[in-house]
Amino acid sequence: MFDLTGKVALVTGGSRGIGRAASVALAKRGAHVVINYVSNEAAARAVAEQIQADGGKAELTQFDVGNSEAAEKSIAEVAKRLGRLDVLVCSAGISIDGLLLRLKDEDFDRILSINVKGAVACARAATKVMMRARTGRVIFLSSVVGEMGNAGQTAYAASKAALLGVAKSMARELASRSITVNAITPGFIDTDMTGALTDDQKTAINSAIPLGRTGKPEEIAAAVVYLASDEAAYITGQALRVNGGMYM
Repeated sequence: MFDLTGKVALVTGGSRGIGRAASVALAKRGAHVVINYVSNEAAARAVAEQIQADGGKAELTQFDVGNSEAAEKSIAEVAKRLGRLDVLVCSAGISIDGLLLRLKDEDFDRILSINVKGAVACARAATKVMMRARTGRVIFLSSVVGEMGNAGQTAYAASKAALLGVAKSMARELASRSITVNAITPGFIDTDMTGALTDDQKTAINSAIPLGRTGKPEEIAAAVVYLASDEAAYITGQALRVNGGMYM
């Protein structure tokens, strides 16, 4: 079950947080994982070395998803060199928090450029390959705040909500080629983004989560593996909520 042997999976933002956990989990199921990073090559290489030490296959590819031309070129090169691209996980993303009245246009543009435009560029490049193969999996990492909103995160919530519309539209466009497109909406997960929260903030957040705790990156990675697998072949255009019951 969930066997990905022989598949090639590319994970954007694969050097840290959820992207890192997804890369490791996909490799454990047999996928040849291509780890994308922007600037921290050491962190990305550490992930690849961990995967290889465990007997898996991994390599690196450097590009900024915010640069559409570079992203599309790099993904096309990966697919050509490896002969296929079966799974794309769009995990790269940023958050610039602040109340709407203090939101700068340049910050809003940056968030949309990476979280939305970047994800779409990567998906466009990947699905060109998948369409020829008549099979593929595209998985967007959205967020619970894209569904329920959150004070101080208007721009971030907007970008993550946009990915839900992208996933549904792409799912309709690509279903005839047996390509599924889904999103995962994580709740509050223990990553770099949530690491800056104070203990009081974490306590307040946990009190709003029925399961009473923040999630682990590995729990999101498990959902990625499922949606990437043959067992999820009849699931498309969906938002899989992995949030401890925070939003139902």
